[in-house]
Amino acid sequence: MGQVSVQPQVSIVVPVKNEALNILPLVDEIERACAALGPFEVVYVDDGSTDTTPDEVLKARATRPWLRLVRHEASCGQSAAVRTGVRAARGGIVVTLDGDGQNDPAFIPNLVAALDDEGTALAAGQRVGRKDGNSKKWQSRVANNVRGWLLDDATRDSGCGLKAFRRDVYLALPYFDALHRFMPALVKREGYRVAHVDVVDRSRHAGTSNYGLFDRLWVGILDLFGVWWLIRRRKRVPNAQEIA
Repeated sequence: MGQVSVQPQVSIVVPVKNEALNILPLVDEIERACAALGPFEVVYVDDGSTDTTPDEVLKARATRPWLRLVRHEASCGQSAAVRTGVRAARGGIVVTLDGDGQNDPAFIPNLVAALDDEGTALAAGQRVGRKDGNSKKWQSRVANNVRGWLLDDATRDSGCGLKAFRRDVYLALPYFDALHRFMPALVKREGYRVAHVDVVDRSRHAGTSNYGLFDRLWVGILDLFGVWWLIRRRKRVPNAQEIA
């Protein structure tokens, strides 16, 4: 498991921006949580940090050959960082989680196990006991209610960073900024099932959020109607088989 040459079964992708104080504590937690998963790797994607975030990842990598670092020269946003990590991942199953410590890695095995059914392509974490401030929780509640009403994706909390999914299915989805917030609806559009796994939310280890609240609500309105249009345009998922 400790050798880079071993093909990982699971890739954990962690997008980060200016999270230097959270790197080592989270890496330790991920290591403990994934010990029983078999070969795994962790891909940190540094989204143009201006602090010592990449140095902290390299420090952690000194004793962890399964830890990788990919850097954006300039900040491109969380969705772009997730996509960079998924494209770099070598595992067939990818798990994402936020790099601030609010997502507990202890739930990673449960998410991976939820993909045992071949027809299930996404296991979406659903936060309980959220630790965000009232303003952030209000905006998330409004955004989730509007999204659920319009897209009918049967998902209470699409913004949770803890997700497990099949890499090939993710890469087949249409890419746009904020894709990670609409994955349940888009995965269902492709004809796959979505599993929901309750996860306990925590306070971040240190620092403050680097992605603004308005990204989650007002800016996402255009994306919401774009996804609604995509779903309406998909009439039937083809079941194609090669004839010998």
